[in-house]
Amino acid sequence: MSAISTPTPSPVVLERGFVLASAITAIVMGVIALFWPGVTLLTVALLFGAYLIVAGVFRLVLAITSTALGTGARWFIGILGVLVLVAGVIALANPAESLVVLALVIGIGWIVDGIASVVAGFTGRTALPRWLAVVTGVVSVIGGIVIFTLPGLAIATFVLIGGWILIAIGVATLFSLPPKSAA
Repeated sequence: MSAISTPTPSPVVLERGFVLASAITAIVMGVIALFWPGVTLLTVALLFGAYLIVAGVFRLVLAITSTALGTGARWFIGILGVLVLVAGVIALANPAESLVVLALVIGIGWIVDGIASVVAGFTGRTALPRWLAVVTGVVSVIGGIVIFTLPGLAIATFVLIGGWILIAIGVATLFSLPPKSAA
């Protein structure tokens, strides 16, 4: 009985295939985000809810099965797990509202980060030039306030900018396509 051998593709062919697949995926995802932002946002909301459910279940399992943690820590992790699990169920039941919450969390993050950058700039505890730390901190705080003021517009803007960035990344990735032969 003879063995059937399958030719093994060269590393260059594999790399080209990977680069092409990555580029095409980025471009397609970018186009979907631009032309169907509602579907994109719904998908993000559903993934956010699913993530919260998985994270909540993980915390519950950890609280129940961990022998390395003390009783107080296990209770704390268990209660946190229940809260995160409930938040995930609520997010799946109300995807649009969960996106607003997600936007507000991003806004809070930008405000806190901005305040920290401004303080670092004034105290000199930054790797950046002090003036740049202050400017970027102020811009971050303003961005966070805008998100709080107009969360729906912020979410729509995130999707549109994200779509264009994905398309740009896909096109740039095509330019990094290795030649067919490594001569």
